[in-house]
Amino acid sequence: MIIAIDGPAGVGKSTVAKLLAARLGYLYLDTGALYRALAWKTLQSRIRPTDQAQVTTLLPATSIHMQFQHGLVQVLVDGLDVTGDLRTPDVTTAASIVSAIPAVREWLLPIQRQIGQRGSVVAEGRDIGTKVFPSAPFKFFLEADATVRVARRHRELVAVGRGETVEATSQDLSDRDQRDRTRSIDPLVPADDARFIDTSTLSPDQVVEQMIAAMSTGS
Repeated sequence: MIIAIDGPAGVGKSTVAKLLAARLGYLYLDTGALYRALAWKTLQSRIRPTDQAQVTTLLPATSIHMQFQHGLVQVLVDGLDVTGDLRTPDVTTAASIVSAIPAVREWLLPIQRQIGQRGSVVAEGRDIGTKVFPSAPFKFFLEADATVRVARRHRELVAVGRGETVEATSQDLSDRDQRDRTRSIDPLVPADDARFIDTSTLSPDQVVEQMIAAMSTGS
C-alpha cells in the first residue's frame, strides 16, 4: 500500500513521513533525495543546474538507486554511496533547480514507482499524489503558515551549521515555492482527493495521529 504525502518546504513532510513509516513498519521514500542525487552528480560533472540541455545529457549515463536496510536508507549514484553528501547548501539549491526540468522528472518517475512496488511505502514529495502514485489509497497534503515554515527551515539550517539569516531563509523558501508551483510539468498542487492538514500548531506526532485516524476511518 502507498501513503502519499505532499506539500511545500518547511511543513514537516520528511519528519512526519519518517515517523509514520516507522509507526506502521513501512518503507520511507524520500523522493527529494533522488533529485538531490542527480543534483549532486550535476555539480560533480561541472554542469550548471540551470543548463537544462547539459543536465539532460547526464541522464542516460546515470544510475540512481535506493537501498533500504534496518530502517536506514542509502542513496547510490553510479554505485557510489552519496547519502552523506545530499544535504549540503549547494546540492539543496541545485536540486530545486534541476527538479523543474521536465526530462528529469520523467526520468525519475519510473525509479520512484519501482520503489513503490517493493511493498508498503510512505512516500513524500511534491507530486506524489498527483503524478507518482495517483492511485494511492491515502493522500495527505501538508501546509503551514509562512512564518512557521520559515522558522522551521531556519532552525534546520542553524542545526547543521549554516548561519543564514531569517530573511535569507524566507527568500529561499519563496523562490522554491515559485519554482515548485509554476514549473511546466507536475507543479506543486494538492490531489483532488488529498486530505489537508495544517501543521502550523501541531507536533509531528500529532500530525501522525491525525493521519492514522483518517486512515482508520477512511476519511
